[in-house]
Amino acid sequence: MNKDILAQKEADVIALSEKMEAASSVVLVEYRGLSVKEVTELRRALREEDVEFKVYRNAIARRAAEKLGHEDFAKTLVGPNALAFGKDPVAPARVLAKFAKKHEALVLKTGIVDGAMVDEATIQKLSALPNKEGMLAKFASCLNAPVIKFAMTVKALAEAKENGSVKTEEAPATEEAAA
Repeated sequence: MNKDILAQKEADVIALSEKMEAASSVVLVEYRGLSVKEVTELRRALREEDVEFKVYRNAIARRAAEKLGHEDFAKTLVGPNALAFGKDPVAPARVLAKFAKKHEALVLKTGIVDGAMVDEATIQKLSALPNKEGMLAKFASCLNAPVIKFAMTVKALAEAKENGSVKTEEAPATEEAAA
């Protein structure tokens, strides 16, 4: 082969391995059987979630995965594949799984989430999780719940005292008060 071509392929492997390493989540899918319209619809849905979707030659993707130590990922690179890269660990899985439910031609294969290999079943489980902002909102509401309940109880007690519906007990008389 020409030295220029080999140098270009090596540069492509390095660029892809850096992209895979930088992403929080990489999901591998097989898109055989999808129409151009369906692929365009999928790309649009992924773009809305800030997920990059790109087709790479299997040889380039295989070498990049092996360079990162993901030999099992490299073994699944058979057929027409595409990679989805996300900054959010669950965004690619969520969008791709939702799309795959409607379009059986899209097959979820495997992925790398936070540096660890995951199988198709794990990708399905990840797809049920909300995005990072949604998880943070749920966490914040869990932290706020006890404080809010306490504040509501104090407010209800204060309102009840104002209305006179709660009688305050007087302290029992002590011996000193009787004398």
